[in-house]
Amino acid sequence: MFVSAEIIAVVLSAVGIVVTLGTSMFLGFAWCVRRTDAVEARLGARIDELDHRLGARIDELDHRLGARIDGSEKSLGSRIDNLAHEMTELKIAVARLEGPVPHLLTRSR
Repeated sequence: MFVSAEIIAVVLSAVGIVVTLGTSMFLGFAWCVRRTDAVEARLGARIDELDHRLGARIDELDHRLGARIDGSEKSLGSRIDNLAHEMTELKIAVARLEGPVPHLLTRSR
């Protein structure tokens, strides 16, 4: 059996094209994966840094606000206690002004 040189050239060209396209697609996919990993590593580092900075800032604000809330709570607590004492004195004064409540009411005609 005799195969012409043109047929061999066409078959080798087709095999070459298939191998070239397959290799190109594989290398392109590998490049995309490598690139994605690099971007993910960079973004992961930035996110970790921002998370650390934000955590420190929140802790600082929590400490500052905690101190302010404690001071305000003490101040408000003393004011409420003072107001409760004054309200009790006011109730006693009003009760003295009104006098005792009559227990037996008679109707006058």
